[in-house]
Amino acid sequence: MNRLIIYLTIWVLGNFSTATMAQDSIPPVLKRSAKSAVMKLSTSLESGKSDDLVASDYEALAKTLIEQGEYEKAENYLLNARKLYDKLKDKEKTARVDREIGRIQETLGKIDAAILSYASAAHLSRNEEFRELNNNDVNRLKNFSDPMAQSPYIKSNIKLLNASNRPEQQEDRVAAFHQMANVNLVMNNKEAAISNLNSILDEVKDKPVETIKVQREIAKVYAADSQKVRAIASLQQSYDMALKEGHTMEAKKSLEQLVDQYRKDNQSRKALDLYANFMEQLEPLVKSDSTLIDQKFFQAHEARIAQLEKERILKDELIKKKNTFNYVLIGSIVLILIFLVFTVKAWYSIRRKNKRIALQSLRREMNPHFIFNSLNSVNQFIAQNNELEANKYLSSYSRLMRNILENSNKDFTPLSTELEQLKEYLDLEHMRFSDKFVYKIDVDESLDSDHIVVPNMLIQPQLENAIWHGLRYKESGGLLYLSVKAEGSSLCVKIEDNGIGLKKSNELKTRHQKEHHSRGLTNTHERIKLLNSLYNMHITIEITEKEDDGKDTGVIVLLRFPLIV
Repeated sequence: MNRLIIYLTIWVLGNFSTATMAQDSIPPVLKRSAKSAVMKLSTSLESGKSDDLVASDYEALAKTLIEQGEYEKAENYLLNARKLYDKLKDKEKTARVDREIGRIQETLGKIDAAILSYASAAHLSRNEEFRELNNNDVNRLKNFSDPMAQSPYIKSNIKLLNASNRPEQQEDRVAAFHQMANVNLVMNNKEAAISNLNSILDEVKDKPVETIKVQREIAKVYAADSQKVRAIASLQQSYDMALKEGHTMEAKKSLEQLVDQYRKDNQSRKALDLYANFMEQLEPLVKSDSTLIDQKFFQAHEARIAQLEKERILKDELIKKKNTFNYVLIGSIVLILIFLVFTVKAWYSIRRKNKRIALQSLRREMNPHFIFNSLNSVNQFIAQNNELEANKYLSSYSRLMRNILENSNKDFTPLSTELEQLKEYLDLEHMRFSDKFVYKIDVDESLDSDHIVVPNMLIQPQLENAIWHGLRYKESGGLLYLSVKAEGSSLCVKIEDNGIGLKKSNELKTRHQKEHHSRGLTNTHERIKLLNSLYNMHITIEITEKEDDGKDTGVIVLLRFPLIV
């Protein structure tokens, strides 16, 4: 009769266990911290918090799922956290998550995947201790089928973790002691295995659920070592603690193991009493168990999280596309600007070249009449049988023309060279009009004429105008005065004559002479304008006629150049 009751009790207990286990696989229960974690993650995704905060919430939810044995779901949430940390290029946090993923994969039997996760954690982190821990785990799993080969790597990790003894490494220490306990069990060293499990109890003494689980593991080892009394005592401790802490499912698991042990020990009465005690406390225990929540709550929030993740991915893709479009737009604008810069630069270069060509063209048309008049003078000297004067004139003329041609392509020339050419020119003109004028050149002695540069052939036309349109018509006593001196940051060139003046000169000119004179002045002004534009200078020219007071007439030309050294 007693045996019948025991079998019936075991059958009822088994049905209860089967039902609850089926629910547990859904899962039916979550800690209140899991409820809080899932709500927090849902809120973070919905409110669009930063990637770093969302990743942290993924980790928090994964940890609560690990405590419930929901390893596959925990792995998925940790993989989501890893993606975000990797996106943020936070290598240390990515390495930390890789290690968590490796532990889960190892629990699920995904040994090759776990090896890759541990290796990634070691590769990403710069912390030497963390890298050594992960490398030890890589080597340990590579010897998965050889407990003896695993042992030194586990011991190395335990030594490292005990040396640092940091609170955040508690999970690593627990995992290492578990690994060592399993190795010792395989090697049939049950005493060492129990010692390892007791070390875990020291680590998790402030965590009731973990303590309950470890007590059950210790009971299994005692039972395997035929220490039935200790096995039952350890199971009784786990069962009592589960009831005290209000953990229904843990109490059920401890009860199952304890009843099974009583059955093996032929203590059916104790098994029935224990079961009866559990049934009496079951209803109030379930009602007071703060760790039980509605399965639908988690499923609803889990579906909501999945939807929010899709929306977040879609949003990220839209932002990425927008950023890509912006980058393309900015790149196009930059290319257009570069093209415009090169276009403007090319245009400016062409314009500058055109100005230089125009300047050279203007210089080259300065003296065709001078060449023509000079040849007429030679012809006149020859006609008068004045070969000596003709030879002298030709010699000076050829020297002057050679200097002019040598410098014809230069916009600027040293002041000393320019003065030399001007003197040669005045000497030639004086040979032709010796009875009309004399000239005087006055140069400031403080000027370094070899290093100061002036525009090429810009002074000569003004001397030519003074001679041909002012002094040539004077009966006698003409004077042409050229002075060069510094005035502040400018070089002042003054050309003064006492000829007949502008007004009377215009009256005497033929139509051809007037057109030529007008073109000569226009040429000068155009050259000054081009020089100012090309070289950012401020060259000025002033032409004034002396007041006709009955004593003195003539013209004063003032040319001012920047003092360029």
